[in-house]
Amino acid sequence: MGATMQPDMQRTVHAGGRDIPTDSEGYLRNLQDWSEDFTRALAREENLVLTQEHWEVIRFLRDYYQQHGVQAQVRVMIRHFTARWGTRRGSNHYLHALFPIGGPQKQGNRLAGLLRTKGEH
Repeated sequence: MGATMQPDMQRTVHAGGRDIPTDSEGYLRNLQDWSEDFTRALAREENLVLTQEHWEVIRFLRDYYQQHGVQAQVRVMIRHFTARWGTRRGSNHYLHALFPIGGPQKQGNRLAGLLRTKGEH
């Protein structure tokens, strides 16, 4: 048999007609498994109704990662979305309200199909 794992170390999210492997919090095991269907399925599990604003943040996070090879810091997100949406909607508070389970850096990255950052627990 393969390596043993502690309970709840891996789970799956059913999306696009298949089971996508994630860790216990829903972060993808493999970046290439991401799809919009995955995001919709994970959002349903997390009781999050996705709006156009959620999709804008998710696409920003994915584009930033592809361009820079690292996940966007919250201050980078705030700067970007303040310029795009204005001071109130681009604020840290508003971004955290959009992604109430860990803010844009955790829930946003999870929904964007990015891997868990090393500092997360």
